[in-house]
Amino acid sequence: MLRFGTAGLRGPLRDGPDGMNVTTVSRATAGLAGWLRGRCLGGGQVVVGRDARHGSAEFATATAEICAAAGFPVTLLPDPVPTPVVAFAVRELGAVAGVQITASHNPPADNGYKVYLDGGSQLLAPADTEIEQCIEQVLEPIARQAVSPSGAELVDRYLARIAELPAALGGPGERAAVRIALTPLHGVGGELAVRALAAAGFDDVHVVDEQFAPDPDFPTVAFPNPEEPGATDLLLALAQRVDADVAIALDPDADRCAVGLPGPRGWRMLRGDETGVLLADYVLRTDPADPLVATTIVSSRLLSKLAAARSVRYAETLTGFKWLARAGDGLVYAYEEAIGHCVDPSTVRDKDGISAAVATADLVALLKSQGRTLLDELDSYAVEFGLHAGDQVSLRLPDQAAAIALAAALRADPPDEIAGTRVKFTDQSQVRGRMRTDALIFDADDFRIVIRPSGTEPKLKCYLEVFAPVADRAALPQARTAAMARLAELADFCGALSPAG
Repeated sequence: MLRFGTAGLRGPLRDGPDGMNVTTVSRATAGLAGWLRGRCLGGGQVVVGRDARHGSAEFATATAEICAAAGFPVTLLPDPVPTPVVAFAVRELGAVAGVQITASHNPPADNGYKVYLDGGSQLLAPADTEIEQCIEQVLEPIARQAVSPSGAELVDRYLARIAELPAALGGPGERAAVRIALTPLHGVGGELAVRALAAAGFDDVHVVDEQFAPDPDFPTVAFPNPEEPGATDLLLALAQRVDADVAIALDPDADRCAVGLPGPRGWRMLRGDETGVLLADYVLRTDPADPLVATTIVSSRLLSKLAAARSVRYAETLTGFKWLARAGDGLVYAYEEAIGHCVDPSTVRDKDGISAAVATADLVALLKSQGRTLLDELDSYAVEFGLHAGDQVSLRLPDQAAAIALAAALRADPPDEIAGTRVKFTDQSQVRGRMRTDALIFDADDFRIVIRPSGTEPKLKCYLEVFAPVADRAALPQARTAAMARLAELADFCGALSPAG
């Protein structure tokens, strides 16, 4: 059967306990309701939202009606919405829980069931296993009570808050001078992103028409994930055609944001680590009181160096925003390298692609008013902190069990040397405390590799980072060439881990 993983359920649309279907969703909801009542939260508000995937409307209705029959007042959002809207609504209403029906950036054949608890943060262990136990005790038939959709005004309140971000973050740039190319990758974030940008003062937005309307079949992309090769080709072609200042891609449920820029060799997408440090430094320009910035164990080491230079607190967590949102008091910004950014944690305690898009656009406006670009800013970081170049190798496997088995084999016989260099090996599954996880870390003087099974897809993920000092800007081209060669060596090592490699 499907089990609670990254904040809920995710899997293929098919019959049976190992698939996403009305029965699976109904039992999960009855179990969630029982768990809430067991913690004296019965009768509290529950928010239910959905994306535009196959089955999402039916699953959202079942979730809302089962919660209502169990005695919970339910806000069933009337239209498909980005996932961050549900996280916002839970926090805004003081709800005891929220459920978003979404499979995020998974293939078209998948769907999912994402749970937020009070405060709008993702479900976290041991609540997941406790809810599973409640699901096992669910008896048929499961009662349902009709629910009328409501809460459309919550979307307007969400957008109103995002419109305030440029002023809150202090960007004085000329926003009308910024031209933006945008794609929601057939997901639900397009209309709201355009509205949010306009409300913040960005009216010159050009969209990828072929990908703007929600379409659960995602016809123009092999995988609806901005990180996948080819997924942003139409966006970058549009950006070049209209001479945009920045290109922005949202994933289908709009909780992730990828950024593209024009450079000496044409347009390219930034890595999540690059956007992450840019937005962190931007948020810190407001000089918040005793701020905390956070990222994850698989992200670049650059944020830790930036935080030290800016005299602010830094935290590192396990992968996922269920951990990042709980990084500590005073959190003002958090990101994960998988293009997830939280620029307004006091409002949305999760990654939010739309607010990240607005903040990115405002940073572009600020720098443009100074005759600078995001690439200029990244060059400045390389000179100040050393060059940090990253890459990721994802080994797609038959199922998640195969990914776990491959990691276990590497754990049992780790190499002493990678790419001709001695490495120090750390098995995070043997670490005591909050950082214990199924990850393997290989450290050398000039690189770092973190390897772990994906929590949501049948992949073994390898996160690569090369670092080197840079004397000045004139030395950057040569340093980048050397770093790319080094990353290629590390990628070859990771590729050879595959059973087919």
